[in-house]
Amino acid sequence: MGSLNDFLVSDSVAASRTQRMEWPLRVFFNDARSAFRKDDLGLEIAQIALPAALALLADPIASLISKEVVSTNSNDECPVELAAVGVSIAVFNQVSRVAIFPLVSITTSFVAEEDASSKIDDELIIGGVKHHSELNELVLHDALVIGGILGILQAIFLVFTARPILNFMGVKNDSPMLTPARQYLTLRSLGAPAVLLSLAMQVVGDAANIILDPVFIFVFNFGVSGAAIAHVISQYILALILLWRLLRKVEVLPPSITDLQFSKFLKNGSLLLARVIAVTFCITLSASMAARLGSIPMAAFQICLQVWLTSSLLADGLAVAGQTILASAFAQRGFSEGSLCCITCLTVGIYLRTIPMCSARSSLQFVSRLFTNDAGVLHVINIGIPFVVLTQPINALAFVFDGVNFGASDFAYSAYSLVMVAIVSILCLVFLSSNYGFIGIWVALTIYMTLRMFVGFWRIGTARGPWSFLRRSSSSMALPRTLDEE
Repeated sequence: MGSLNDFLVSDSVAASRTQRMEWPLRVFFNDARSAFRKDDLGLEIAQIALPAALALLADPIASLISKEVVSTNSNDECPVELAAVGVSIAVFNQVSRVAIFPLVSITTSFVAEEDASSKIDDELIIGGVKHHSELNELVLHDALVIGGILGILQAIFLVFTARPILNFMGVKNDSPMLTPARQYLTLRSLGAPAVLLSLAMQVVGDAANIILDPVFIFVFNFGVSGAAIAHVISQYILALILLWRLLRKVEVLPPSITDLQFSKFLKNGSLLLARVIAVTFCITLSASMAARLGSIPMAAFQICLQVWLTSSLLADGLAVAGQTILASAFAQRGFSEGSLCCITCLTVGIYLRTIPMCSARSSLQFVSRLFTNDAGVLHVINIGIPFVVLTQPINALAFVFDGVNFGASDFAYSAYSLVMVAIVSILCLVFLSSNYGFIGIWVALTIYMTLRMFVGFWRIGTARGPWSFLRRSSSSMALPRTLDEE
């Protein structure tokens, strides 16, 4: 019997070790075939992801159209003005994302957590909806006040430091790109306060931008300045519409300054601030390296980059949905729903970016001719197209992993891991761009997105931090398609 007991114990230990090895990684394959099932969870993801994707896609698409209008108006100077607009947009986006991204991410998680907490708190249910709405209004007050202050500071910073920033980006004082780039950046920065208040209705503002672009560029003959003015006006139209809608539904201004809860935003915001600086600095540095290669490589790089980011933002809509649902699920300790939401978002994200990849090369070659007819620019664009196409599945996974980790409020890991990724990527970018030029820049960006995807996979796949609940027996890992009743 002793030998039989030893055999059973050893067999049990071996099975336990096997389970421990398999548990975390199995979350990526458990119930994956049901990701497209038409149920409550799938509907909830679609209801959040589709509007979010439209809002996120609107601004890059409007920027692409602005570039097309600028290139049509500038004729022989097309590469110069197109490159100038590209450098300015890279700078503006770098500064804007530093302010916007932490604010939006934290607000999304806080609102979802407050909403979920109100559903499981008996006192709030007995007290009615009023207390629940007051909690969300407090988050709204904080976000609006912080957003307004950051927007004003951003505008002042860009107006007075446009020239030195552009010099740092590789646009020297004797460069023909400096004057149009400075005009565009200075004028567009005036819309920064409106940008930070109006992300939720971005589609409306960018529609106005598309309409106003040809008016200021062709009718008033303002050129690059006209594109910037059109963008600023559209952002303030958007902000006014949003504030009007909010005033009809909630109290926008807090009753007292003491009601603001800045500490919650500052605690997690500082972590995300470090993260977003690291993330966007890689993109901005790549634009700077392209600018140092000349106006033709910079114009080609900007078109490729804008298409690359625009198509990747389809997956970012899924990331927003994943963040919102996961934040709510974690607040209610609905771990099964959280796991299934993670699987669904990752599976759909891969399908969304892998299937269109087959026809992306030919479509990108067609799209590039909408922005320029310059043979040199088109030749360099053709070099970058394979990187834009082949990295789409990687980008999709990277964005979705970001969203689900934010939903789990894993802000510290998201910050520290991306800082490390940025350090490695920056070293690769400097070395590869110096030795291999335009191709080296895109190889470095591919490395950057691959590392970004890997750190998201590693956190969930190893069941660390808030994902430690995945270390359960395989029998309990069956994931129902309904909310946990915990």
